[in-house]
Amino acid sequence: MSERKARALLLFADGFEEIEAVAIVDVLRRAGVEVVTASPAGGAVCGAHAIKIEAERRFADVRAADFDALVLPGGSANAETLATDPRAQALIQEARRLDKVVAAICAAPLALKAAGVIHGAKLTSFPSTAAAFAGEKYLQERVVKDGRLLTSRGPGTAIEFALALVGELCGAAKATAVAGPMLVR
Repeated sequence: MSERKARALLLFADGFEEIEAVAIVDVLRRAGVEVVTASPAGGAVCGAHAIKIEAERRFADVRAADFDALVLPGGSANAETLATDPRAQALIQEARRLDKVVAAICAAPLALKAAGVIHGAKLTSFPSTAAAFAGEKYLQERVVKDGRLLTSRGPGTAIEFALALVGELCGAAKATAVAGPMLVR
């Protein structure tokens, strides 16, 4: 009998940070994680640097319960949408309530704050959003893990962040095995 493949749901909207979204999906798939992408309306989504990527599903068509992880790439316009879209907020809240891995990079931790799911956890974000987390356990580390919550700083930390996700979903040995051929230190 084969082991069940881990599943991750990546939520993104117009203005997403392309490096973060693509790096996360790529690294997770290299590790054998099934990744499903979803946006508010499905179909073509335009990134912060005018790169278009197709979302496989709509927010309304997915449930956090069907996945092991919920992942939010950054980009300020994307983070704003994820923080204000009721379906995205419900998915974030459901994932935390069900103790799924919840991961956000760059400006996307703002969507976690809007969803009310931080609850004093240690976290990080893109430096320009740090003031929004006054009173929280904010750290200036590249990747921060607090229980099943992972956060990271920005495009330059995307590979480390994705490998931390692999570690959470598939174990440290798999993360090391994926990092090697990618020449990640």
